[in-house]
Amino acid sequence: MAQANPQEDDLKTTNAWKHGRLLQTLVAFATMSAFLFLVAAPRAHADERDKCRQRIEKAEARLNAAVAKHGANSPEARDRWHDLRSEREHCWNAFHEWWDGRDHKWHNDPGWNHDDRWPD
Repeated sequence: MAQANPQEDDLKTTNAWKHGRLLQTLVAFATMSAFLFLVAAPRAHADERDKCRQRIEKAEARLNAAVAKHGANSPEARDRWHDLRSEREHCWNAFHEWWDGRDHKWHNDPGWNHDDRWPD
């Protein structure tokens, strides 16, 4: 019977260890990637939702300023009202919610286009 070469045994052991270490590294990398994705995704969603809220609040402030300066039935107020509806529509399309600055809350009904304060 042929005897095993000690150098070949060492090479096999070294290769097996390298493959095991590579597999362990890949599993660790995949686990960390999945964890980071699961943690970062909701945060990004919340940041975008907050940006929507801020845009709507700015549009509401511009509308209120136009009404105070030019009157509720002025062309300037009407333009700002259309801007506000546009921002609300954007948030509705992105999140199926829209922010109401008067109530300071999110609504999940599609009534973003109606506001009893302003004419259509």
